[in-house]
Amino acid sequence: MDMKLSSIMASILTLVSITVLVKVLNWVWFRPKKLEKLLRNQGFNGNPYRLFLGDMQDLGKVMKTEQPKTLKLSDDLTPHILPYYHNIIDKYGRRSFVWFGPSPRVNVADPELIKEILSKPGVFHKQFPDPIGETIVGGLTFLEDEKWAKHRKIINQAFHMEKLKNMIPAMFLSCTKLIDKWEASISSSGRSSQEIDVWPYLEDLSGDVISRTAFSSSYEDGRRIFELQQEQVKLVLPLLQFSFIPGWRYIPTKANRRLRAISKEIQFLLRDIINQREKAMKKGEIMHSDLLGLLMESNSREIQEHGNKNAGLSIEDVIEECKLFFFAGSETSANLLVWTMVLLSKHQDWQARAREEVLQVFGKKQPTFDGLHLLKTVTMIFQEVLRLYPPAPLMVRAPTETVKLGSTTIPVGVQLTLLIGLTHHDPKIWGDDAKEFKPERFSEGISSAAKTQNSFVPFSSGPRVCIGQNFAMIEAKMALAMILQHFSFELSSSYRHAPFPVMNLQPQYGAPLIMRRL
Repeated sequence: MDMKLSSIMASILTLVSITVLVKVLNWVWFRPKKLEKLLRNQGFNGNPYRLFLGDMQDLGKVMKTEQPKTLKLSDDLTPHILPYYHNIIDKYGRRSFVWFGPSPRVNVADPELIKEILSKPGVFHKQFPDPIGETIVGGLTFLEDEKWAKHRKIINQAFHMEKLKNMIPAMFLSCTKLIDKWEASISSSGRSSQEIDVWPYLEDLSGDVISRTAFSSSYEDGRRIFELQQEQVKLVLPLLQFSFIPGWRYIPTKANRRLRAISKEIQFLLRDIINQREKAMKKGEIMHSDLLGLLMESNSREIQEHGNKNAGLSIEDVIEECKLFFFAGSETSANLLVWTMVLLSKHQDWQARAREEVLQVFGKKQPTFDGLHLLKTVTMIFQEVLRLYPPAPLMVRAPTETVKLGSTTIPVGVQLTLLIGLTHHDPKIWGDDAKEFKPERFSEGISSAAKTQNSFVPFSSGPRVCIGQNFAMIEAKMALAMILQHFSFELSSSYRHAPFPVMNLQPQYGAPLIMRRL
């Protein structure tokens, strides 16, 4: 009997081992080779598939070599911010692909195809390296289909223009702190001007704004969450090349252990804040008109309307959305402001025009919500900065079923890299002056700025267009208006131009400017 049982167990183990081996071989070899053949038969070219790693080793080397390099402000950015993709397209043409581990990623830089992909979020899902999506970003950005629709409906209320209007005082307070710091720095130098690296100050400003507008009364906890997320980003970036390996982040490395510890601390802080708000709501206390208060109000209303708790968000869902508030709210605004200040330092004529407009609308008084919408020149400048320095130079999508995209059949397993940075700098779309800073191209609006429609997508587009873009633009307008009221600025001789995508497009060596008090 024991012999028979042992024989059966041995057979089962053998069968399980063979099944696992077949699945692994299919994942690392047979499926990639099948997808490669399908793509090549449709006229796509790329490097031959290399077992397991694909192009990841080469991509890592190119990124490491390119990242520390400096450029001239007039240089074409795309070979620097998208170096490996630029090399592949140079070698194989626009109809090309890159191997992200065992998955081929087709390069997409055609505005019409990008529009089609982004307009069909149910067909083309977002594709994240798992530590970014689950550990840092969270929330709406990482959701799909019905769950995304439920979250979006509830969260929309918090980002309505009338609600954002109430956040102007908090934004003004944060910007005033920034102005005071710069004025104190100049005063302490005993001169009328001072070299200041504005980048860390602008990062701090955006963290300050999102902390106040998201959590008002729990502002200090908000600051701590912002700092923890900054640490998470630094830990995750060196590990992204391994993110295609299932479960790799559960390996107990020092970085992974620290990431888990940070994640737990953020969860604890947010859960405590949310629990306090829930208790206040039950007592009938007046809710704060910050992002968290608006989100919880909207959520409560949705539950009451349906008479079903499942119609709303759970406390875990709210925690994830708060993580997203912080990450997206701080990254986007800081990057937009730093590149705007760098470019206005170089182009003094546009700085003067922007200041003249701000002074015409506000004088030296506090900027108002309605007045910010009158800043046409400032808006044009921001649009041109977003074209040249898009927050996310690439996006990745993956079909949920075999689909026809243009003349190409895209099966499940093939991913799509939307090269926004390449599209934003394409001379065929923007003209021979595509690499130049020319805000006047937006003087007649976005639709008239390029030769091809749908070519400007700094905040994505379609149903999943960034929900916080109005928030980011209002914050950036408020900050720039106040900076222009109080200072003029120019590039320092120590400035080194090195934009590079560290989650978002950031200045690798800071942004030292000569700040002069007006």
